[in-house]
Amino acid sequence: MARRELGPTALKVGRAVADLLPEGPVVAGVSGGADSLALALGAAWAAPRVSAEVTCIVVDHGLQPGSAEVAGQTADALKARGVAAEVRQVQVGRDGGIEAAAREARLAALSRDGHPVLLGHTLDDQAETVLLGLLRGSGIRSLAGMAPRRGLFLRPLLGIRRVETEAACREWGIDWWSDPMNSDPRFARVRTRSVLALLSTELGRDVAVGLARTAKLARSDADLLDELAELALTRAARGDALDVAVLVAQPDALRGRMLLSWLRNHGCLAGQVHVAAVDDLVVSWRGQGPVLVPGGSVRRISGRLEWLGLAT
Repeated sequence: MARRELGPTALKVGRAVADLLPEGPVVAGVSGGADSLALALGAAWAAPRVSAEVTCIVVDHGLQPGSAEVAGQTADALKARGVAAEVRQVQVGRDGGIEAAAREARLAALSRDGHPVLLGHTLDDQAETVLLGLLRGSGIRSLAGMAPRRGLFLRPLLGIRRVETEAACREWGIDWWSDPMNSDPRFARVRTRSVLALLSTELGRDVAVGLARTAKLARSDADLLDELAELALTRAARGDALDVAVLVAQPDALRGRMLLSWLRNHGCLAGQVHVAAVDDLVVSWRGQGPVLVPGGSVRRISGRLEWLGLAT
């Protein structure tokens, strides 16, 4: 990529990427939109400064007519600037809805080489995630939104606004693609985006900034609670069972996390309703029988909680 002086917004994006960019091989997920193109060019600028080797992966979901052409044009535009880029096609299922299925297929394609993966989520995306969590009535972990680091996935633009990624692309002199699905009201995130805009107008303040700040604060609290819960879970473990006496002595905030972690360790796709039912075996014990949960059941016997898998 040719060296030239960056505009102020492009420089802000580049520095944000550099702060999170690891050494060695790195993948940047690119859709062709302003967010991901700004991420890609910011990564290309930052790479030599931190000894990283960035390859941009343009994922073609095949969900719209002409998607292969858009993906190819995006990869070609990056290559013309000296940025390594390739297209990967994926098959999107329908389990959990098209949004969730597309996200799962995309992340699998981006992470299949085992390298760290840069994702172009912005502050606005973070605010939408938090609002969706609020509307679902989720707990503090959901309000924590997306983490800057989670496994292989890195999100360096969570402090950057969507309008800034567009401004950065203009400063870099690159055109972006506007995905029509991003304005399709059939999708919950699109409707949430409209709600955020309405709230900001009605309240006379930028709601997205407040929600993103909430996510950052909630994440610190949630991380601490999860860590304490795992320590307590170790103390409660009796082989494959849990000691009820240890469980009942825990605050509600820790006990619920302990039970959720224990259930998921057994491959149970438990939600809060299942955790609450199992918790009744601990704090509201009346001699009741096993509680059914996804993939099995839990019973209380001799002061312990035991996991019972499905009969085969």
